[in-house]
Amino acid sequence: MSLFWIYGILLLVAALPFVLWPLLRRTAFNNDVLRDAANLEILRDQASELETDLSNSLLSQDTFEQGRRELQVRLLEEVKTTVSPVVEPRHPSKLLALILLVLIPLTSIALYSMLGNPKALLPPQQNEAAEGFGVLRSEAALQELEAKLVKMPENPDGWLMLARSYTELQRYTDAIRAYEQLVKLVPNESQIWTNYADAMAMANNQSLLGEPTKFIKKALALDPENTTALALAGSSDMEQGDYPAAITHWQKLVSLLPPDYPQIQMIHDGINQAREYLTQQKGGKEQLAKLSTASVPDKAPEKLTANPAVAITGRVTLSPALLAQTSPTDVVFILARAAEGPKMPLAVLRKQVKDLPLDFTLDDSMAMQPQLKLSGFDKVIVLARISKTGTPMAQPGDLQGSAGMVKPGSKGLSITIDSAVK
Repeated sequence: MSLFWIYGILLLVAALPFVLWPLLRRTAFNNDVLRDAANLEILRDQASELETDLSNSLLSQDTFEQGRRELQVRLLEEVKTTVSPVVEPRHPSKLLALILLVLIPLTSIALYSMLGNPKALLPPQQNEAAEGFGVLRSEAALQELEAKLVKMPENPDGWLMLARSYTELQRYTDAIRAYEQLVKLVPNESQIWTNYADAMAMANNQSLLGEPTKFIKKALALDPENTTALALAGSSDMEQGDYPAAITHWQKLVSLLPPDYPQIQMIHDGINQAREYLTQQKGGKEQLAKLSTASVPDKAPEKLTANPAVAITGRVTLSPALLAQTSPTDVVFILARAAEGPKMPLAVLRKQVKDLPLDFTLDDSMAMQPQLKLSGFDKVIVLARISKTGTPMAQPGDLQGSAGMVKPGSKGLSITIDSAVK
């Protein structure tokens, strides 16, 4: 039995006596019986006084006899009244006590079922919603969520959980149906359009042509720095044979990723392949020459020199309450970005959840671009983020914590990852 229910039952048993005891007690005494007993005691006292007065010659014998006869008559009347059958009054409070004894526990359970969260009492492995950032994996949980959304279709959080769950289970047709409803409710969220395009492509033999490409363009219009959308856009361009566009999208993607990003070499390989294909087309070399020289080159940037004077140090920990929502191999980004200015991180350190708690150092050697370094800004924001997608750009469902705004060179910061990105 759950410890919660054991404590709940004990508290209920302790509380019931305070409610029932006043109802079970007799709250009124029999006033008639008390009155008769008092009258008999008075008669006895009066008889004793008559005898005392007679012995003290205060009364004559005749007067004494007359007084005693009067007391005997009154005594007989009182005795008749006392021995008369007394009808015990009925006590409706006892019936009410029995009703409350049954009603209070049943009502408590019913109210908790309606207002509480019974699923929170399940063990972690049974609490489906706690796994994988709100991903449901059992068919029963999915059907329950589907039924709720039929009754409450204007619930974007529910549709998002359903879409993610179906995608995780590779049920892409069902995921597309969920995303179709979600974009109606949240039409201006770049990542939702990106995920919608990805699910549709997977359902269409991994082809991004047609609707998926339209959705990717929509996502980039909402957020030009959406790394997932940039990656898909480059793949879509390659599929259409638009190699200059593929190079442009993937070069921009490289500029947004940290140098030690696991798949960054694969992106460089894609850029090189697109360039090779472009040179084989008529006029391709001219097009390649016209590509913006401002784009990031197809090789990783050279390592920059650290400046100890502006290095930021601290420690990152994960809140125990969020431990069940992570896996040891989830990526952890510790980064600093300008408090005012470009959103691109000035320094990035990549680790995994299994490395936490972690002592970190951020310095100029970790800059993603030479012109954007810690030493170039007066105030920065330092934060740590657990990313399911493996990219440093925040996505809904990521977990994060922040040390707030600090100056470059700050030491001994403490960051606790304790909240989810909305």
